[in-house]
Amino acid sequence: MSLVRNTVVQGSLTFVSRIFGFARDILIAAVLGAGAVSDVWNAALAFPNMFRRVFAEGAFAQAFVPFYTRRLREEGEGPAHTLASGTLAFLLVLVAGLTIALQLGMPWINLLLNKGYVDHPIFDFSTLLIQITMPYLVCMAIAALCAGVLNAIGRFALAAFAPTLLNLCLLVAILPFAQNPAAATEAQMRDAALALSVAVTVAGVIQAGLLLWGVRRAGVKLRLALPRLTPDVKAILLLAIPGTIAGSATQINFMVSQSLVSEEEGARSFLFAADRLYQLPLGMVGVAVGLALLPRLARAISDADQPRVRGSMDEALTISMAFTLPAAAAFLVMPYFLMLGFWTRGQFTAEDARMTADALIHYAWGVPAFVLAKVLAPAFFARGDTFKPMIYALVTVAINVALGVALFHWLRAQGMMGFVGFAIATSAAAWMNVIMLAVPLVASGDLRPAARTWGKLARILAAVGVMAGFVGWCALEREALIALVAGWPVVGGLAKEIAVLAVCLGGALVYALAALVTRALTLSEVRSTLRREKGAPAADTGFD
Repeated sequence: MSLVRNTVVQGSLTFVSRIFGFARDILIAAVLGAGAVSDVWNAALAFPNMFRRVFAEGAFAQAFVPFYTRRLREEGEGPAHTLASGTLAFLLVLVAGLTIALQLGMPWINLLLNKGYVDHPIFDFSTLLIQITMPYLVCMAIAALCAGVLNAIGRFALAAFAPTLLNLCLLVAILPFAQNPAAATEAQMRDAALALSVAVTVAGVIQAGLLLWGVRRAGVKLRLALPRLTPDVKAILLLAIPGTIAGSATQINFMVSQSLVSEEEGARSFLFAADRLYQLPLGMVGVAVGLALLPRLARAISDADQPRVRGSMDEALTISMAFTLPAAAAFLVMPYFLMLGFWTRGQFTAEDARMTADALIHYAWGVPAFVLAKVLAPAFFARGDTFKPMIYALVTVAINVALGVALFHWLRAQGMMGFVGFAIATSAAAWMNVIMLAVPLVASGDLRPAARTWGKLARILAAVGVMAGFVGWCALEREALIALVAGWPVVGGLAKEIAVLAVCLGGALVYALAALVTRALTLSEVRSTLRREKGAPAADTGFD
């Protein structure tokens, strides 16, 4: 498949997952609000979720896929399947041991994760929630390897669909508590958080089972055996360790910030709600492009085809920015309107939405950097270089922590909420990470955007400017728009939700028209999205 088509497959299914995830988070926020119970539930979700993003959405795949792809191309299916089986056996033992150790040590680890709640009655409950969700890590080890195998053979759909199962399980868990969320007691909130934690682990088992089935259906025979540190497995792990550190930079930053902001009740929930919005383009575009790009770059590098490497990077830059910049602009010019429309209900108040908007506006200018990092990193991983991205990630973490802590305490000293400082620091550090990744790629010749690419990016910016003007005006007139929608038939009590959704859809239409007018996007390119590259393998009759 072409890079564009693979990205669309990956991005479209990720979009479905994110929509379900957005629905689940809206209901959870309505039931739990933005207080102590919500904060400790978000910690219980964030801890295993960090590993999910590290393993399932990039770093492990970025280390494993090039190695597996080369073995498949050079030696055939048998040796490649043996490699995957050996890696899975060793990885399972490693992650299972880590999970057990973390569960046993959680009463002490939680002193760091939720240090603001150490003297709060809910502290022991927060430890229990994290212990319940920890087995999700073992399931994600299985899912990560299966997803890497499927991506390496050009099947992206099933791995992109799997996260939807987590969202569906969480929706099922929260629905019984969402009948009258405004009247929820603290005991009901705790019961809801407990049900949600159990649902996380149940979802992990289902996801791992589905991907194992998908791999077997694709003809890849994975066999569980006693783990052995063979030279191949050792090489994979050596690549995976720095790759994991590199890919987890944003997540490490997030966990550090969560520890400090636990000192401000509700702050973790504000950052989480903002995180859910800005993760939409990161998950749908950055991860999708990165996963689709990696096998293509690995093949081009294996063939010593430098023009194809540059062409793939140019195409990835154009695609990623065409879909990312509109989202970033919307977050920047209408953060409160978005939070008011999508998030405010039940226990989550309009004031909570305003606090969340303060964080979202500072994540917004970092969104392009978050996505660009996912696009640039595969160029290193495709060459088997996971060391440089690891170093850059560590520098990024250091910048984020130092700047975040400084801003957190400075803002509190000024009488303001300090959590916004971490949003500012995260975006600033993300841009520094992009600069560090880009400089050696330019020097090596892998990243040399052609004049046509620069022209495309300029036209994309122009189209985004037109869209930003439209949605910005709508945000200023939000009260009038909500009142207008409230007068429509069968709207019921969903006026603000429908109003903000209509503005989002209208903004997308304005952007699409502006992109066609400025030729940032042409009709022939739209048609090529659905066209297979010459010589590409035929689609499987199943998921891809």
